[in-house]
Amino acid sequence: MARLTPTKVHVFLFLFLSIILFPVTLAAARSDTFSRNLSPKKLGLKREKLSHLHFYFHDTVSGKNPTAVPVAQAATTNKSPTGFGQVVMIDDPLTVKPEVSSKQVGRAQGIYASASQSELSFLMVLNYFFTEGKYNGSTLSILGRNSVFSGIREMPIVGGSGLFRFARGYAQAKTYTNNLKTKNAIVEYNVYVFHY
Repeated sequence: MARLTPTKVHVFLFLFLSIILFPVTLAAARSDTFSRNLSPKKLGLKREKLSHLHFYFHDTVSGKNPTAVPVAQAATTNKSPTGFGQVVMIDDPLTVKPEVSSKQVGRAQGIYASASQSELSFLMVLNYFFTEGKYNGSTLSILGRNSVFSGIREMPIVGGSGLFRFARGYAQAKTYTNNLKTKNAIVEYNVYVFHY
């Protein structure tokens, strides 16, 4: 049997540790990276499709069960003809037809804020949360400007979740009814969205 000399032991240990530790060192180096490229297939993404969603948004400010509640305003909001500075939290039903009693397909949840001093225009920051059909549990996120008295308003879809992961597109809003006395409104939405 061959005798191990201190030099042979050192060489053996060096080689053994290099084989064991080198991959660990590489893995550690990789975990320090901020980003990496992925194939969409690795996330289970298939072919991108374009969907059209149509529903009615019921914004109820007055009455026993409001779905839109002011939560903040500036000191000058009451003097502003546009309500500039008011922030409203919403949990509005989304329905198939303009009647609030028609089939509900989801909720619009988020905020809108009066963002213009010269016209009634809202900053919309909200999610459409769907509760019906194949989109049940999925969301679409809106972030945009809504000039309320314009005929058709367009707001960007900036993302989504569930079946709407990686969503992008736009929502078109058209006022169906607007009661200036109660400030309640029904808005028709057509949403066009690319998703996987």
